[in-house]
Amino acid sequence: MALAGDKSILAIDLGTSAVKLAVVTLRGRILGGDVEPLELRLLPEGGAEQEPEAWWRAVVRGTRRLFESGGVSARDIVGVNCSSQWSGTVAVDARGTPLCPALIWMDSRGAPHVRRVAHGLIPIEGYGLTRLLQWIRLSGGAPTLSGKDPVGHILYLQSARPDVYRDTYKFLEPKDWLNLKLSGRFAASYDSITLHWVTDNRALSRIDYDERLLKLSGLERDKLPDLVPAASVLGPLSAEAARELGLSEDVQVVSGSPDILAAAVGSGAVGDHEPHLCVGTSSWLCCHVPYKKTDIFHQIASVPSALPGRYLLANEQESAGICLAFLKDNILYGHGRGPGDAEEDSGEVYRLMEREAGSVPAGSENLIFLPWLNGERSPVDDKSLRGGFFNQSLKTTRAHMVRAVMEGVAFNSRWLFSYVEQFVGRKLESLRIIGGGARSALWCQIHADVLGRAIQQVDEPVLANARGAAFQAAVALGELTVEEIPSLVPIARTFHPDPANRGLYDELFREFVNLYKSNKAIFARLNRARSA
Repeated sequence: MALAGDKSILAIDLGTSAVKLAVVTLRGRILGGDVEPLELRLLPEGGAEQEPEAWWRAVVRGTRRLFESGGVSARDIVGVNCSSQWSGTVAVDARGTPLCPALIWMDSRGAPHVRRVAHGLIPIEGYGLTRLLQWIRLSGGAPTLSGKDPVGHILYLQSARPDVYRDTYKFLEPKDWLNLKLSGRFAASYDSITLHWVTDNRALSRIDYDERLLKLSGLERDKLPDLVPAASVLGPLSAEAARELGLSEDVQVVSGSPDILAAAVGSGAVGDHEPHLCVGTSSWLCCHVPYKKTDIFHQIASVPSALPGRYLLANEQESAGICLAFLKDNILYGHGRGPGDAEEDSGEVYRLMEREAGSVPAGSENLIFLPWLNGERSPVDDKSLRGGFFNQSLKTTRAHMVRAVMEGVAFNSRWLFSYVEQFVGRKLESLRIIGGGARSALWCQIHADVLGRAIQQVDEPVLANARGAAFQAAVALGELTVEEIPSLVPIARTFHPDPANRGLYDELFREFVNLYKSNKAIFARLNRARSA
């Protein structure tokens, strides 16, 4: 329980499946938390939408319940800060009211429009050479051809919903729309605007929109928000937000950051070349770096960080924990229900699945799972890829399938990890692990064995984003220095690679990559209609 007078941050973590709320002291101690589930709509032709107002209602419900529990006090809150899903688009009018559902990071309907603006003479990986070089030189990357970046979303709305496009005052990232609800300001931070690929990021102290990139992408400056530096104080809570949340109007709203960037801070890996691995709904493998650099062939780039004046090596793998959830809900048990009990808690089902997977030897007797249930971003940008089990036999059991999913996600992480090490030009000896998947000791050990590196399990790994949001807010408010952060993030346990499994996992990883190479053309043909 909080001590009277403990200064704290209300951290709002907007994920894809839920909003997580946490009250965190300025030194990173989690005092209490709550979770509100969210609905996701998957539509034909690659659509993925959520209702922004449902996000806000979830924030209000969860915050009210958190304070009513008596474990934390609203009087001790000095700041509110958001981390959120990234690469989403909320089209709003001049009052901030959404004009249509939010297109989130999974929405690929803008792919044809991105390909149109990206193509040109001397094609390289689907981009015209001159356009590609200009994007990379100024912004550090380029729009994904999958259409899943905001530039793809905006171009899609321009074409398919001209009424919405015409009436839009500003296109906002999910985090920046929540900040609008909190503070009344239409603003984006240097970090959250990155995936629009229309800002000049060469000098971290003066990032701004670039007219050449706006013209190249077909975006209008007037429909984009003004920019503020990372870890900025936007101002106090609006009277309406304060009333709804039960907080004082003196509480300060901080600019926040996308989930990947908040997680990097919350993991405690804030020094240059200190990596963290997140195994959540999706997955990523990131570290801060002291330079701007891009690997366009593997969708890796250093982008503005959630910390002032810093770059973060960023990437994303489309499906990780969602693969295990899909197996649970759609194949093994159905809609989160455990065997024999319609009301069985989903957490207990996952614990059962982990126990079963632990009964199967490493390698799942050569059953390989491909985790590309929604295409892939890194290290290949290919939205036509799909998942599945390979080498299944009549001897394959439920336990084999669960372990194979865990191993398949780890193989995918190793695939990306090889290019991350190339990017930074050094061997990364250990990784901190966060996210829902990090709660599983078995999954941590599998990652250690597959990657051949020590895996440091961060304490309370699911709350890394909330902890990162709190740390960023404390830095913005002048209550914490970046150098203090690592000592405030405890490591619960370290998992070391088991040498006995090295040869087996090396062999299976080679076959995992071979399965991609052998089948990518088949996936393209099978999913051509949806990718067109």
